[in-house]
Amino acid sequence: MRLQRLELSGFRNYESLQLDLTERRLLITGPNGTGKSNLLEAVELVGSLRSHRCSRDQDLINWDSNKAIIRAIANDNESLELELKRKGGRQARRNEKLLGRQLDLIGPLRCVGFSSLDLELVRGEPSLRRNWLDRVVQQLEPIYSDLITRYTKLLRQRSQLWRNWQQWSSIHERDSMLDAFDVQLALVSTRIHRRRARALAHLQPLAATWQQTLSKGQESLELVYMPGSCLEGEEAEQPWRFSIEKQLLAQRADEERLGACRVGPHRDEVGLLLNGVVARRFASSGQQRTVVLALKLAELELVGQVFGEPPLLLLDDVLAELDPMRQMLLLKAVGETHQCLVSATHLQLFEGDWQKHSQVLRAESLNSI
Repeated sequence: MRLQRLELSGFRNYESLQLDLTERRLLITGPNGTGKSNLLEAVELVGSLRSHRCSRDQDLINWDSNKAIIRAIANDNESLELELKRKGGRQARRNEKLLGRQLDLIGPLRCVGFSSLDLELVRGEPSLRRNWLDRVVQQLEPIYSDLITRYTKLLRQRSQLWRNWQQWSSIHERDSMLDAFDVQLALVSTRIHRRRARALAHLQPLAATWQQTLSKGQESLELVYMPGSCLEGEEAEQPWRFSIEKQLLAQRADEERLGACRVGPHRDEVGLLLNGVVARRFASSGQQRTVVLALKLAELELVGQVFGEPPLLLLDDVLAELDPMRQMLLLKAVGETHQCLVSATHLQLFEGDWQKHSQVLRAESLNSI
């Protein structure tokens, strides 16, 4: 097992929790609104520094607390702690030592989450697929989150420059500032494009194999990287960077008129083709859910391949959204090799073997543990 103990203080609805995991599978059951997802979210945060449910730390802190603390004991009694403050940001500790970089917390408790929100991956907006791909890349290269943060900040500052350009003494001064932004944007964009393209290339054969398995050989899946920049030539930093600089310059008139930058990773798309056609438009609801399963299982497999050990799997209220056949296929695919934390409303969703070899808890009782 990767995760051996979880302690929460002031996190979401948990005033205090000390939970020892005694089996490789943990099933958390109970009605909606009792904190099942909150428990899995805490594990996701201490394992990856991110939550798929919200972006503001303040929303993660109990109303009666000024801070929340998530502490996990991983393999070999390694202690991982993330403290979220209502005012003052975060602090991360590893084996009781305060870390200068939060990223140094990532490693001992790598996890892959799969929630009912992920079922929108195929039919939802492109931002959902970008965010999914970014989570995969961050698992492989934690420093990638700094690139995304830097890119978002540069894009926002560049937009502010356009909105307030009248404050500059001349158009020449404005364009000089834009030139400086474009050099930085092109460099960061190139590094994001390269990492997204490489990750998707590694995911492609894994996802295709899973789609074949889940559809019993009836369906083929292709993942296509569709960058928001025109990437000329072979993958290399310098030619891609120069190409993006030229595109940023060429689209300035449109940007001034429309108020939005039309070049860069924020316009990327991940194309999902099922049997050669766009899954978002032509696949049935059942086929779309099979595609999502294939993507998440490919992600799980890739992280395990890269780091030599299977990551922890978080299944957050996703089984109820799948038909019995897909439930069985998913549980069979992960049940023997991964430590799994699973939330569900009813135990009836699980076969006898899963219940027999699992630690089962009711969400309503967790705050009293």
